[in-house]
Amino acid sequence: MRMPASLQRRLGLSLGVLLTGLWIGAASVTAVLARNAIEEVFDSALQETAQRILPLAVADVLGREEEGVTQRLAEIREHNELLTYAVRDAQGRILLLSHDANPVVFPHWSGIGFSQSTTHRFYSEETLQGSIRLTVAEPLAHRMVVAREIQMGLVLPLLIFLPIALLAIVLTVRTTLAPLRRFRERLAARGVRDLSLVPADELPAEVAPVADTLNGLLGRLGAAFEAERSFAANAAHELRTPLAGAIAQAQRLQAETGEPATKARASDIEATLKRLTRLSERLMQLARAEGGRLRLEHVSDLRPVARILTDELSRTAGADRISLSLPTDPLMSDLDPDVFSILYRNLVENALRHGADGTPIHVSLASDGVLTVANDGPVVPNETLARLADRFERAGKLRDGSGLGLAIVHAIAQRIGSALVLKSPRPGQDSGVEACLTLPTTMSDNNLLIDLGSRFGNSPS
Repeated sequence: MRMPASLQRRLGLSLGVLLTGLWIGAASVTAVLARNAIEEVFDSALQETAQRILPLAVADVLGREEEGVTQRLAEIREHNELLTYAVRDAQGRILLLSHDANPVVFPHWSGIGFSQSTTHRFYSEETLQGSIRLTVAEPLAHRMVVAREIQMGLVLPLLIFLPIALLAIVLTVRTTLAPLRRFRERLAARGVRDLSLVPADELPAEVAPVADTLNGLLGRLGAAFEAERSFAANAAHELRTPLAGAIAQAQRLQAETGEPATKARASDIEATLKRLTRLSERLMQLARAEGGRLRLEHVSDLRPVARILTDELSRTAGADRISLSLPTDPLMSDLDPDVFSILYRNLVENALRHGADGTPIHVSLASDGVLTVANDGPVVPNETLARLADRFERAGKLRDGSGLGLAIVHAIAQRIGSALVLKSPRPGQDSGVEACLTLPTTMSDNNLLIDLGSRFGNSPS
Protein backbone atom coordinates (compact mmCIF):
# COMPACT_ATOMS: atom_id res chain seq x y z
CA MET A 1 0.00 0.00 0.00
CA ARG A 2 1.30 3.44 -0.93
CA MET A 3 1.62 5.79 2.03
CA PRO A 4 -0.08 9.21 1.74
CA ALA A 5 2.12 12.22 1.03
CA SER A 6 0.87 14.14 4.08
CA LEU A 7 2.97 13.58 7.22
CA GLN A 8 -0.11 14.07 9.36
CA ARG A 9 -2.09 11.44 7.48
CA ARG A 10 0.92 9.13 7.38
CA LEU A 11 1.36 9.29 11.16
CA GLY A 12 -2.36 8.95 11.80
CA LEU A 13 -2.66 5.97 9.44
CA SER A 14 0.44 4.25 10.81
CA LEU A 15 -0.53 4.70 14.45
CA GLY A 16 -4.15 3.72 13.72
CA VAL A 17 -3.15 0.53 11.90
CA LEU A 18 -0.60 -0.31 14.60
CA LEU A 19 -3.11 0.27 17.42
CA THR A 20 -5.80 -1.71 15.62
CA GLY A 21 -3.41 -4.61 14.99
CA LEU A 22 -2.17 -4.64 18.59
CA TRP A 23 -5.71 -4.45 19.95
CA ILE A 24 -6.99 -7.25 17.72
CA GLY A 25 -3.94 -9.38 18.56
CA ALA A 26 -4.40 -8.78 22.29
CA ALA A 27 -8.11 -9.57 22.03
CA SER A 28 -7.37 -12.78 20.10
CA VAL A 29 -4.77 -13.95 22.62
CA THR A 30 -7.11 -13.09 25.48
CA ALA A 31 -9.93 -15.01 23.81
CA VAL A 32 -7.71 -18.11 23.39
CA LEU A 33 -6.47 -17.94 26.98
CA ALA A 34 -10.01 -17.38 28.26
CA ARG A 35 -11.28 -20.37 26.27
CA ASN A 36 -8.57 -22.62 27.67
CA ALA A 37 -9.41 -21.43 31.17
CA ILE A 38 -13.10 -22.07 30.52
CA GLU A 39 -12.31 -25.59 29.34
CA GLU A 40 -10.40 -26.25 32.54
CA VAL A 41 -13.22 -24.85 34.68
CA PHE A 42 -15.89 -26.87 32.90
CA ASP A 43 -13.80 -30.07 33.02
CA SER A 44 -13.24 -29.54 36.72
CA ALA A 45 -16.98 -28.99 37.26
CA LEU A 46 -17.74 -32.10 35.20
CA GLN A 47 -15.33 -34.21 37.27
CA GLU A 48 -16.59 -32.75 40.56
CA THR A 49 -20.19 -33.47 39.58
CA ALA A 50 -19.36 -37.08 38.75
CA GLN A 51 -17.59 -37.60 42.06
CA ARG A 52 -20.50 -36.06 43.98
CA ILE A 53 -23.20 -38.11 42.19
CA LEU A 54 -21.38 -41.45 42.28
CA PRO A 55 -21.87 -42.16 46.06
CA LEU A 56 -25.55 -41.27 45.78
CA ALA A 57 -25.94 -43.51 42.77
CA VAL A 58 -24.23 -46.40 44.61
CA ALA A 59 -26.59 -46.02 47.56
CA ASP A 60 -29.58 -45.93 45.22
CA VAL A 61 -28.50 -49.02 43.26
CA LEU A 62 -27.54 -51.10 46.28
CA GLY A 63 -30.82 -50.30 48.00
CA ARG A 64 -32.93 -51.77 45.22
CA GLU A 65 -34.73 -55.07 45.53
CA GLU A 66 -34.45 -55.85 41.82
CA GLU A 67 -31.14 -55.83 39.97
CA GLY A 68 -30.50 -54.68 36.38
CA VAL A 69 -33.61 -52.52 36.18
CA THR A 70 -33.30 -49.09 34.45
CA GLN A 71 -34.63 -46.24 36.52
CA ARG A 72 -34.98 -42.58 35.46
CA LEU A 73 -35.04 -39.90 38.08
CA ALA A 74 -38.15 -37.76 38.12
CA GLU A 75 -37.93 -34.02 37.49
CA ILE A 76 -38.72 -32.13 40.66
CA ARG A 77 -38.98 -28.69 38.96
CA GLU A 78 -38.79 -27.78 35.29
CA HIS A 79 -35.31 -26.57 34.31
CA ASN A 80 -32.76 -26.83 31.54
CA GLU A 81 -30.49 -29.74 32.43
CA LEU A 82 -27.01 -28.98 31.07
CA LEU A 83 -25.33 -31.95 32.78
CA THR A 84 -26.85 -35.39 32.28
CA TYR A 85 -25.55 -38.71 33.61
CA ALA A 86 -26.01 -42.41 33.23
CA VAL A 87 -25.16 -45.23 35.74
CA ARG A 88 -24.31 -48.64 34.30
CA ASP A 89 -23.12 -51.97 35.60
CA ALA A 90 -20.14 -53.98 34.39
CA GLN A 91 -22.25 -55.61 31.67
CA GLY A 92 -23.22 -52.15 30.28
CA ARG A 93 -26.82 -52.26 31.46
CA ILE A 94 -28.17 -48.82 32.34
CA LEU A 95 -29.24 -48.73 35.96
CA LEU A 96 -29.96 -45.03 36.46
CA LEU A 97 -30.54 -42.00 34.19
CA SER A 98 -31.04 -38.35 34.95
CA HIS A 99 -34.47 -37.05 33.98
CA ASP A 100 -33.32 -35.46 30.65
CA ALA A 101 -30.57 -37.96 29.71
CA ASN A 102 -30.57 -39.59 26.27
CA PRO A 103 -29.03 -43.10 26.47
CA VAL A 104 -27.91 -42.91 22.82
CA VAL A 105 -25.59 -40.00 23.59
CA PHE A 106 -23.43 -41.95 26.06
CA PRO A 107 -20.56 -43.90 24.45
CA HIS A 108 -19.33 -47.35 25.36
CA TRP A 109 -17.27 -47.62 28.49
CA SER A 110 -13.61 -46.78 27.77
CA GLY A 111 -12.28 -46.33 31.29
CA ILE A 112 -12.01 -43.62 33.87
CA GLY A 113 -11.33 -40.09 32.59
CA PHE A 114 -12.43 -37.61 29.98
CA SER A 115 -13.65 -38.37 26.50
CA GLN A 116 -15.44 -36.44 23.78
CA SER A 117 -17.80 -37.01 20.89
CA THR A 118 -18.90 -34.61 18.18
CA THR A 119 -21.66 -33.21 20.42
CA HIS A 120 -20.70 -33.87 24.07
CA ARG A 121 -17.86 -33.85 26.56
CA PHE A 122 -17.84 -36.81 29.02
CA TYR A 123 -16.24 -37.77 32.31
CA SER A 124 -16.45 -41.38 33.52
CA GLU A 125 -15.87 -42.76 37.01
CA GLU A 126 -16.33 -46.27 38.56
CA THR A 127 -16.47 -47.88 42.01
CA LEU A 128 -16.97 -51.24 43.71
CA GLN A 129 -14.34 -52.82 41.45
CA GLY A 130 -16.07 -51.62 38.29
CA SER A 131 -19.48 -52.99 39.12
CA ILE A 132 -21.00 -49.50 39.08
CA ARG A 133 -19.91 -47.05 36.39
CA LEU A 134 -21.00 -43.42 36.11
CA THR A 135 -20.68 -41.19 33.02
CA VAL A 136 -21.57 -37.46 33.14
CA ALA A 137 -22.19 -35.66 29.81
CA GLU A 138 -22.12 -31.96 28.95
CA PRO A 139 -23.16 -30.55 25.51
CA LEU A 140 -20.31 -28.89 23.61
CA ALA A 141 -22.80 -26.29 22.40
CA HIS A 142 -23.03 -24.97 25.95
CA ARG A 143 -19.30 -24.39 26.05
CA MET A 144 -19.37 -22.75 22.62
CA VAL A 145 -22.11 -20.36 23.75
CA VAL A 146 -20.08 -19.33 26.79
CA ALA A 147 -16.92 -18.91 24.67
CA ARG A 148 -18.86 -16.83 22.13
CA GLU A 149 -20.21 -14.58 24.88
CA ILE A 150 -16.68 -13.99 26.13
CA GLN A 151 -15.47 -13.19 22.60
CA MET A 152 -18.33 -10.78 22.11
CA GLY A 153 -17.42 -9.20 25.43
CA LEU A 154 -13.95 -8.61 24.01
CA VAL A 155 -15.05 -7.49 20.54
CA LEU A 156 -17.82 -5.05 21.52
CA PRO A 157 -15.52 -2.76 23.55
CA LEU A 158 -13.10 -2.96 20.62
CA LEU A 159 -15.79 -1.74 18.22
CA ILE A 160 -16.76 1.06 20.61
CA PHE A 161 -13.40 2.29 21.84
CA LEU A 162 -11.31 1.72 18.71
CA PRO A 163 -12.98 4.57 16.72
CA ILE A 164 -12.57 6.80 19.79
CA ALA A 165 -8.90 5.82 20.03
CA LEU A 166 -8.38 6.49 16.31
CA LEU A 167 -10.07 9.90 16.63
CA ALA A 168 -7.85 10.67 19.61
CA ILE A 169 -4.79 9.71 17.54
CA VAL A 170 -5.88 11.98 14.68
CA LEU A 171 -6.50 14.91 17.03
CA THR A 172 -3.23 14.34 18.85
CA VAL A 173 -1.24 14.16 15.63
CA ARG A 174 -3.02 17.23 14.27
CA THR A 175 -2.33 19.20 17.46
CA THR A 176 1.29 18.06 17.57
CA LEU A 177 1.91 19.04 13.96
CA ALA A 178 0.09 22.38 14.23
CA PRO A 179 3.37 24.40 14.40
CA LEU A 180 4.62 22.63 11.28
CA ARG A 181 1.33 23.34 9.51
CA ARG A 182 1.51 27.02 10.48
CA PHE A 183 5.07 27.16 9.16
CA ARG A 184 3.94 25.63 5.87
CA GLU A 185 1.02 28.09 5.56
CA ARG A 186 3.29 31.06 6.24
CA LEU A 187 5.70 29.83 3.61
CA ALA A 188 2.92 29.19 1.08
CA ALA A 189 1.45 32.65 1.65
CA ARG A 190 4.69 34.33 0.59
CA GLY A 191 4.72 36.31 -2.60
CA VAL A 192 7.07 35.61 -5.45
CA ARG A 193 9.53 38.30 -4.37
CA ASP A 194 9.14 37.94 -0.59
CA LEU A 195 12.41 36.54 0.78
CA SER A 196 11.98 37.61 4.41
CA LEU A 197 12.56 35.04 7.15
CA VAL A 198 9.67 32.70 8.01
CA PRO A 199 8.81 32.56 11.75
CA ALA A 200 9.72 29.06 12.97
CA ASP A 201 8.55 29.18 16.58
CA GLU A 202 7.43 25.99 18.40
CA LEU A 203 8.60 23.67 15.64
CA PRO A 204 9.59 20.13 16.73
CA ALA A 205 13.29 19.52 17.26
CA GLU A 206 13.39 17.17 14.26
CA VAL A 207 12.07 19.87 11.88
CA ALA A 208 13.57 23.02 13.40
CA PRO A 209 16.99 22.52 11.68
CA VAL A 210 15.23 22.35 8.30
CA ALA A 211 13.42 25.64 9.03
CA ASP A 212 16.67 27.26 10.19
CA THR A 213 18.43 26.09 7.04
CA LEU A 214 15.57 27.42 4.88
CA ASN A 215 15.61 30.78 6.64
CA GLY A 216 19.37 30.94 6.20
CA LEU A 217 18.96 30.26 2.50
CA LEU A 218 16.23 32.91 2.21
CA GLY A 219 18.45 35.38 4.00
CA ARG A 220 21.35 34.74 1.67
CA LEU A 221 19.10 34.94 -1.40
CA GLY A 222 17.55 38.17 -0.12
CA ALA A 223 20.97 39.69 0.46
CA ALA A 224 22.13 38.64 -2.99
CA PHE A 225 19.03 40.05 -4.71
CA GLU A 226 19.22 43.24 -2.69
CA ALA A 227 22.86 43.68 -3.66
CA GLU A 228 21.91 43.13 -7.31
CA ARG A 229 19.05 45.64 -7.13
CA SER A 230 21.18 48.18 -5.28
CA PHE A 231 23.96 47.84 -7.81
CA ALA A 232 21.57 48.31 -10.74
CA ALA A 233 19.81 51.27 -9.12
CA ASN A 234 23.02 52.96 -7.98
CA ALA A 235 24.77 52.37 -11.28
CA ALA A 236 21.80 53.77 -13.21
CA HIS A 237 21.57 56.76 -10.87
CA GLU A 238 25.29 57.51 -11.08
CA LEU A 239 25.17 57.29 -14.88
CA ARG A 240 22.54 60.02 -15.23
CA THR A 241 24.86 62.98 -14.61
CA PRO A 242 27.76 61.92 -16.89
CA LEU A 243 25.26 60.86 -19.57
CA ALA A 244 23.57 64.23 -19.42
CA GLY A 245 26.97 65.92 -19.71
CA ALA A 246 27.95 63.71 -22.65
CA ILE A 247 24.67 64.48 -24.44
CA ALA A 248 25.27 68.20 -23.92
CA GLN A 249 28.78 67.87 -25.36
CA ALA A 250 27.43 65.99 -28.40
CA GLN A 251 24.78 68.67 -28.96
CA ARG A 252 27.40 71.43 -28.64
CA LEU A 253 29.63 69.62 -31.12
CA GLN A 254 26.74 69.52 -33.59
CA ALA A 255 26.16 73.22 -33.14
CA GLU A 256 29.82 74.25 -33.48
CA THR A 257 30.97 72.04 -36.36
CA GLY A 258 30.30 72.81 -39.94
CA GLU A 259 31.37 69.49 -41.41
CA PRO A 260 28.41 67.28 -42.35
CA ALA A 261 30.24 64.06 -41.50
CA THR A 262 31.21 65.30 -38.04
CA LYS A 263 27.70 66.61 -37.41
CA ALA A 264 26.18 63.27 -38.43
CA ARG A 265 28.60 61.40 -36.17
CA ALA A 266 27.78 63.75 -33.27
CA SER A 267 24.06 63.13 -33.93
CA ASP A 268 24.61 59.37 -33.77
CA ILE A 269 26.54 59.79 -30.51
CA GLU A 270 23.67 61.82 -29.07
CA ALA A 271 21.10 59.17 -30.08
CA THR A 272 23.22 56.43 -28.54
CA LEU A 273 23.64 58.39 -25.30
CA LYS A 274 19.90 59.00 -25.13
CA ARG A 275 19.22 55.26 -25.54
CA LEU A 276 21.70 54.63 -22.74
CA THR A 277 19.87 57.19 -20.60
CA ARG A 278 16.54 55.46 -21.24
CA LEU A 279 18.17 52.14 -20.36
CA SER A 280 19.44 53.54 -17.06
CA GLU A 281 15.92 54.82 -16.30
CA ARG A 282 14.50 51.37 -17.05
CA LEU A 283 17.06 49.75 -14.77
CA MET A 284 16.01 52.05 -11.93
CA GLN A 285 12.36 51.23 -12.61
CA LEU A 286 13.15 47.51 -12.59
CA ALA A 287 14.97 47.86 -9.26
CA ARG A 288 11.91 49.71 -7.91
CA ALA A 289 9.56 47.02 -9.25
CA GLU A 290 11.53 44.18 -7.68
CA GLY A 291 12.45 45.69 -4.31
CA GLY A 292 10.45 48.84 -3.57
CA ARG A 293 7.12 49.31 -1.83
CA LEU A 294 4.33 49.20 -4.40
CA ARG A 295 1.18 49.67 -2.32
CA LEU A 296 0.31 52.40 0.17
CA GLU A 297 -1.75 52.62 3.33
CA HIS A 298 -4.23 54.99 1.65
CA VAL A 299 -6.10 54.93 -1.66
CA SER A 300 -6.15 57.46 -4.48
CA ASP A 301 -7.89 57.94 -7.82
CA LEU A 302 -5.85 56.60 -10.76
CA ARG A 303 -7.75 58.50 -13.46
CA PRO A 304 -5.92 61.85 -13.10
CA VAL A 305 -2.57 60.06 -13.32
CA ALA A 306 -3.67 58.34 -16.53
CA ARG A 307 -4.81 61.68 -18.04
CA ILE A 308 -1.54 63.43 -17.18
CA LEU A 309 0.57 60.62 -18.61
CA THR A 310 -1.55 60.50 -21.77
CA ASP A 311 -1.14 64.25 -22.34
CA GLU A 312 2.60 64.02 -21.76
CA LEU A 313 3.08 61.08 -24.15
CA SER A 314 0.77 62.67 -26.76
CA ARG A 315 3.01 65.72 -27.01
CA THR A 316 5.79 63.42 -28.26
CA ALA A 317 3.80 60.83 -30.21
CA GLY A 318 1.09 63.06 -31.67
CA ALA A 319 -2.20 64.49 -30.46
CA ASP A 320 -4.38 61.81 -32.07
CA ARG A 321 -2.05 58.88 -31.48
CA ILE A 322 -3.37 57.78 -28.02
CA SER A 323 -7.06 57.02 -27.42
CA LEU A 324 -7.87 56.89 -23.68
CA SER A 325 -11.04 55.43 -22.16
CA LEU A 326 -11.67 55.97 -18.42
CA PRO A 327 -14.61 55.09 -16.11
CA THR A 328 -16.98 57.84 -15.05
CA ASP A 329 -16.64 57.05 -11.33
CA PRO A 330 -13.38 57.42 -9.39
CA LEU A 331 -11.10 54.41 -9.63
CA MET A 332 -9.69 54.15 -6.09
CA SER A 333 -6.59 52.03 -5.53
CA ASP A 334 -3.85 51.63 -2.91
CA LEU A 335 -1.29 51.21 -5.71
CA ASP A 336 1.45 53.83 -5.50
CA PRO A 337 0.74 56.43 -8.26
CA ASP A 338 4.44 56.40 -9.17
CA VAL A 339 4.22 52.63 -9.70
CA PHE A 340 1.08 53.09 -11.78
CA SER A 341 2.98 55.67 -13.84
CA ILE A 342 5.75 53.14 -14.48
CA LEU A 343 3.18 50.55 -15.59
CA TYR A 344 1.25 52.95 -17.79
CA ARG A 345 4.27 54.59 -19.39
CA ASN A 346 6.02 51.31 -20.23
CA LEU A 347 2.91 49.72 -21.75
CA VAL A 348 2.00 52.77 -23.84
CA GLU A 349 5.58 53.48 -24.97
CA ASN A 350 5.99 49.84 -25.92
CA ALA A 351 2.76 50.00 -27.98
CA LEU A 352 3.86 53.26 -29.65
CA ARG A 353 7.28 51.89 -30.48
CA HIS A 354 6.13 48.54 -31.89
CA GLY A 355 2.72 49.48 -33.30
CA ALA A 356 2.06 50.32 -36.92
CA ASP A 357 3.11 53.87 -37.83
CA GLY A 358 0.28 56.40 -37.72
CA THR A 359 -2.26 54.04 -36.15
CA PRO A 360 -3.85 55.00 -32.80
CA ILE A 361 -3.05 53.26 -29.51
CA HIS A 362 -6.18 52.27 -27.57
CA VAL A 363 -5.82 52.54 -23.79
CA SER A 364 -8.66 51.48 -21.51
CA LEU A 365 -8.87 51.62 -17.71
CA ALA A 366 -12.05 49.83 -16.61
CA SER A 367 -13.98 50.30 -13.39
CA ASP A 368 -12.83 46.86 -12.16
CA GLY A 369 -9.17 47.90 -12.45
CA VAL A 370 -8.36 46.18 -15.76
CA LEU A 371 -5.77 48.20 -17.69
CA THR A 372 -5.73 47.37 -21.42
CA VAL A 373 -3.31 48.73 -24.04
CA ALA A 374 -3.79 47.64 -27.67
CA ASN A 375 -1.97 48.61 -30.84
CA ASP A 376 -2.28 47.69 -34.49
CA GLY A 377 0.54 45.94 -36.31
CA PRO A 378 1.76 42.54 -37.45
CA VAL A 379 0.78 39.44 -35.51
CA VAL A 380 3.45 38.25 -33.06
CA PRO A 381 3.99 34.46 -33.04
CA ASN A 382 3.00 32.66 -29.83
CA GLU A 383 6.53 31.47 -29.09
CA THR A 384 7.81 35.07 -29.33
CA LEU A 385 4.82 36.40 -27.37
CA ALA A 386 5.63 34.06 -24.48
CA ARG A 387 9.16 35.54 -24.21
CA LEU A 388 8.31 39.23 -24.45
CA ALA A 389 8.09 39.65 -20.67
CA ASP A 390 11.67 38.39 -20.25
CA ARG A 391 14.48 40.85 -19.70
CA PHE A 392 16.13 42.31 -22.81
CA GLU A 393 13.69 40.46 -25.08
CA ARG A 394 12.50 42.37 -28.13
CA ALA A 395 9.77 41.60 -30.64
CA GLY A 396 12.21 42.22 -33.47
CA LYS A 397 15.98 42.55 -33.65
CA LEU A 398 15.80 45.78 -35.61
CA ARG A 399 13.35 47.44 -33.23
CA ASP A 400 14.52 50.26 -31.01
CA GLY A 401 14.13 49.80 -27.25
CA SER A 402 15.81 48.47 -24.15
CA GLY A 403 13.91 45.16 -23.90
CA LEU A 404 12.99 45.96 -20.28
CA GLY A 405 9.57 47.63 -20.57
CA LEU A 406 7.39 44.52 -20.42
CA ALA A 407 9.81 42.87 -17.96
CA ILE A 408 9.21 45.79 -15.57
CA VAL A 409 5.44 45.51 -16.00
CA HIS A 410 5.61 41.75 -15.46
CA ALA A 411 7.64 42.18 -12.24
CA ILE A 412 5.17 44.72 -10.85
CA ALA A 413 2.19 42.54 -11.82
CA GLN A 414 3.66 39.59 -9.94
CA ARG A 415 4.26 41.64 -6.80
CA ILE A 416 0.70 43.07 -6.72
CA GLY A 417 -0.81 39.61 -7.24
CA SER A 418 -1.81 40.12 -10.87
CA ALA A 419 -0.57 38.83 -14.22
CA LEU A 420 0.45 40.46 -17.48
CA VAL A 421 -1.57 38.90 -20.32
CA LEU A 422 -0.37 39.39 -23.91
CA LYS A 423 -2.58 38.52 -26.88
CA SER A 424 -1.84 38.64 -30.60
CA PRO A 425 -3.85 39.26 -32.66
CA ARG A 426 -6.13 41.53 -30.62
CA PRO A 427 -9.48 39.98 -29.57
CA GLY A 428 -11.94 40.37 -32.43
CA GLN A 429 -9.22 41.52 -34.87
CA ASP A 430 -6.76 39.82 -37.20
CA SER A 431 -3.75 41.99 -36.34
CA GLY A 432 -2.05 43.85 -33.54
CA VAL A 433 -1.11 43.09 -29.92
CA GLU A 434 -3.06 43.62 -26.70
CA ALA A 435 -1.57 43.78 -23.19
CA CYS A 436 -3.75 43.81 -20.09
CA LEU A 437 -3.42 43.37 -16.35
CA THR A 438 -5.70 43.87 -13.34
CA LEU A 439 -4.81 46.59 -10.84
CA PRO A 440 -5.76 46.41 -7.13
CA THR A 441 -8.81 48.65 -6.59
CA THR A 442 -11.23 49.49 -3.83
CA MET A 443 -14.79 50.68 -4.25
CA SER A 444 -15.71 54.26 -3.41
CA ASP A 445 -18.24 54.85 -0.64
CA ASN A 446 -21.05 55.49 -3.12
CA ASN A 447 -20.30 52.37 -5.15
CA LEU A 448 -20.08 50.35 -1.94
CA LEU A 449 -23.55 51.49 -0.86
CA ILE A 450 -24.95 50.67 -4.30
CA ASP A 451 -23.36 47.22 -4.23
CA LEU A 452 -24.68 46.47 -0.72
CA GLY A 453 -28.10 47.70 -1.66
CA SER A 454 -28.21 45.47 -4.75
CA ARG A 455 -27.19 42.47 -2.69
CA PHE A 456 -29.90 42.99 -0.06
CA GLY A 457 -32.57 44.14 -2.51
CA ASN A 458 -32.64 47.78 -1.41
CA SER A 459 -31.65 50.99 -3.14
CA PRO A 460 -29.63 53.59 -1.26
CA SER A 461 -31.56 56.75 -0.59
